[in-house]
Amino acid sequence: MPPILEVKNLIKTFKTVTAVNGISFTIPPGICFGLLGPNGAGKTTALEVIEGITSPSGGEILFNGAPQTEAFREEVGIQFQHTTLLDFLTVRNTLETFRALYRDPESMEHLVETCNLAEILDHMNNKISGGQSQRLMLALALLNKPRLIFLDEPSTGLDPQARRNLWEIVRAIKEDGKTIILTTHSMDEAEYLCDEIAIMDHGTIIAQGSPPELIRRYCRGGIISLPRANITIPLSQLPLPYKEVNGRVEMTTETIDQGLKILMSKGFDLSDISVHSPDLEDVFLNLTGRKLRE
Repeated sequence: MPPILEVKNLIKTFKTVTAVNGISFTIPPGICFGLLGPNGAGKTTALEVIEGITSPSGGEILFNGAPQTEAFREEVGIQFQHTTLLDFLTVRNTLETFRALYRDPESMEHLVETCNLAEILDHMNNKISGGQSQRLMLALALLNKPRLIFLDEPSTGLDPQARRNLWEIVRAIKEDGKTIILTTHSMDEAEYLCDEIAIMDHGTIIAQGSPPELIRRYCRGGIISLPRANITIPLSQLPLPYKEVNGRVEMTTETIDQGLKILMSKGFDLSDISVHSPDLEDVFLNLTGRKLRE
């Protein structure tokens, strides 16, 4: 099956700054593709160019195997991170108003059911919660029956329950055959939703693959943590590399299973143990560093 989107050597410069420096990737239809990176990595600029909001300085973007045309905007859906809705409209009024802009819009029934909006249809836009507002914005992105949907940090600021609910909606949209491009700072979100991930830094893609592939490629071992009080021998005699952190001893091991076998064979008290296997956040930090960027 041909890709729905191809990005070839994309470049975007602003005077003396190159925000996007020759990135390339291909997205097959029906997947969730994550574009991740620290602040200033270039992912937002790249997304704006791909969406057609700004023009590229170089490179090529193909949609369904052909260069983008004006019709591209009619065939994609975009959920921006921050969008202001009219306070004096209800959720129902908002959907009806935007539906009127399209020749063949999605049905109200499908939008309401997909995005769980039935209970708030008659609520004013300024009276709904953050999670409800994000579900409404997602419904607006689906109005034109898009095959490709851009989601820019959709769960930012949501509580855990609202975030999980939004994730399930996004998964249902993908299962309906849509292709999704997602940007997020939540590694849990990316690991849960994305089939393929590209990590950007300093305007380039520094790693790409599925979440399990990236974890295998860029992380090794795991961490076993025990309270310092559980360890009765001198730390220098521990059978695993370690460091002390807030009253606990964190030991590094090639695999969690191997580390546990070593500690059990030595008779260690394993009560109040905690273990950490590598995840996507470890990949992200290993690749981009742990220093905070503004």
